[in-house]
Amino acid sequence: MKIYNTLTRKKETFSPLEEGHVQLYVCGITSYDYCHIGHARSGLVFDMVVRYLRYRGYKVTFVRNFTDIDDKIIARAAEQGVDSGKLAERFIDEFYTDMDALGALRADIEPKATEHIQEMIELIQELIDKGLAYPAGGDVYYRVGKFPDYGMLSGRKLEDMQAGARVDVNEQKEDHMDFVLWKGAKPGEPKWESPWGEGRPGWHIECSAMSRKYLGKNFDIHGGGKDLIFPHHENELAQSVGANACSFANLWMHHGFVTIKDEKMSKSLGNFLTIRDVLREYPAETLRFLIFSTQYRNPLDFSETALQDAQTGLDRMYDCLAQISRLVLAAETGSDSLIGQKDQKKIQSMRQRFEKAMDNDFNSAQALGHLFDGIKVLNKVCRMLAHQQGSAEDLELLKQAGATIQELAGLLGVLQQDPVQYFQEKKEALLAASSLSEEEINALIAERNAARQNKDWAASDAVRDTLLAHNIELHDGPDGTSWGVKA
Repeated sequence: MKIYNTLTRKKETFSPLEEGHVQLYVCGITSYDYCHIGHARSGLVFDMVVRYLRYRGYKVTFVRNFTDIDDKIIARAAEQGVDSGKLAERFIDEFYTDMDALGALRADIEPKATEHIQEMIELIQELIDKGLAYPAGGDVYYRVGKFPDYGMLSGRKLEDMQAGARVDVNEQKEDHMDFVLWKGAKPGEPKWESPWGEGRPGWHIECSAMSRKYLGKNFDIHGGGKDLIFPHHENELAQSVGANACSFANLWMHHGFVTIKDEKMSKSLGNFLTIRDVLREYPAETLRFLIFSTQYRNPLDFSETALQDAQTGLDRMYDCLAQISRLVLAAETGSDSLIGQKDQKKIQSMRQRFEKAMDNDFNSAQALGHLFDGIKVLNKVCRMLAHQQGSAEDLELLKQAGATIQELAGLLGVLQQDPVQYFQEKKEALLAASSLSEEEINALIAERNAARQNKDWAASDAVRDTLLAHNIELHDGPDGTSWGVKA
């Protein structure tokens, strides 16, 4: 199993510190607003990582924090005239609402920054004692120049950053590159007691303190979005390695941005959609399918068209599973197999090919591609078995293949509904919105069947096209013609 390591800029064979046990820390939300699609990607990427590692037999300890004290939270609370702590709690609850709606697993440990102030103070004091940090005017700063490896995660050189940085007007800093670990109290802001006076922690120190508490000084994987590489994760690394005098995270995973028309989605740009905006129009599985149709490190361009394409792809997969369900229940068996060896091999190798793709840096896009390759073959087999009797072994292979597809797709959180029920609900929704009643649809099907018996193919095709215009697809089988929502 290989995973791309941001720190070394290459894929590495994954080997956890403790055999069979993976320790994963992911930076969570700053809780001051509703989650947008970028948060959905982060939540679902690491949901997929945890699911797949557990599928591969690992025990996983998954820690994801909440930043519940921050400049943005304080500013939003002031705008709304509410307590910053209550605002943060509200949007933590909203985060859970959104992630539950997406079907994401809860992390094993979900620490909040405000519940770990003492651990942060202790870590800051260690950095001061080692000469890596200094108090100044009620604040405490990290001495970037004293950490020779600063920039190793982001690939930036300190001298280049110093030369390109604008001059900092903060006269308390020894160097304008130094960053804050503790902020002295300001009127009206939340504050805690510390050896340097009342104040609150800086953003970067919280993850260093909480990851150390729950996973130790050195652990396996640290994750987040690419926007966190610098300065957040760079500063975390400097703090943790400086204080602990050992490696911090052995492997750093960063997912790509969500873009709209090739521009990064963000609240600051005002071009974001919330998760609940999307879920009002599309099922959660459709959004999951869209997100996993792109490998996690690549940018994901979000659009209405992309969502519609994801819905179409998901429907195609469900349609195949529904056909398998109907055939397994209704088909009579003969003595001879209709499935050739080549097709049998493609069907039976789906799991192996899926795992190979996922073992290659969680390439969910390629893994879905392998499932679609299997579905093409299964659709061909279903068409044959709809008109000819296959063997009992054929039906058993179909049944096993359907179960395998649902199991593997479940690692991505899709295809988790009963496929027949899935289309029944779509049929009911279509009928509720359509100008055609079920009786009218059945009458058109009878008209088409009569035309087919009379070999009036033009009339038959005309009826089919009429139904297709209403998003209705026909399925001809040994028990007659049925209809469903076009996949």
